Amino acid sequence: MNTTKFTSDNTALLLIDHQVGTMKLIKNIPLEEVEKKTLALAKMAKVLNIPVIFTSSQEYAAQGPLMPELAEILPEAFEKRIKREGIVNCWEHTDFRDAVLATGKKNLIMAGVTTDVCLVYPAISAVEEGFNVQAVMDASGSPFDLSENLSQQRMAKAGVILTATNTLMAEIAEDWARPEGGELLGILFSDVLPSMA
Repeated sequence: MNTTKFTSDNTALLLIDHQVGTMKLIKNIPLEEVEKKTLALAKMAKVLNIPVIFTSSQEYAAQGPLMPELAEILPEAFEKRIKREGIVNCWEHTDFRDAVLATGKKNLIMAGVTTDVCLVYPAISAVEEGFNVQAVMDASGSPFDLSENLSQQRMAKAGVILTATNTLMAEIAEDWARPEGGELLGILFSDVLPSMA
């Protein structure tokens, strides 16, 4: 059983195929929730200086470009995004895997669209290679409840930890009282949690 604690110092964030076309395929969870949670993860990484790797597949096709808001939050990581020509499992794309290895981090936060195609395979591949992986399920999604559920089961069975954005942010924050913790609380209440109004 993996009990490795994820901290801002030992973790990298991998956002896989959050492309404007592909995201329209999400039906198991409201699309706007996935968008908000994805951007919250990006903001969290910026606050905590966590390395971020974006990847996309065939941006010129139906999948479309990555969410433009990601470029606003993390322009440098966006510019360095790994553009794949068709490899489904991004872990098998040499440039992507090399970029992950270059971070020197053994703990990986992953989210991907769609869960049942773009996230399930690299999450499992990374675990098989000795990485600790948390898959953020509310920053991911699938066209069908069935394929989402089966993918989650498959990842969990392989040793991927399934989580949600608020749970992950609390773990990474460690202490709300530190300056970064206060910034994360702001993200949590503005982008992640339901309005208290």
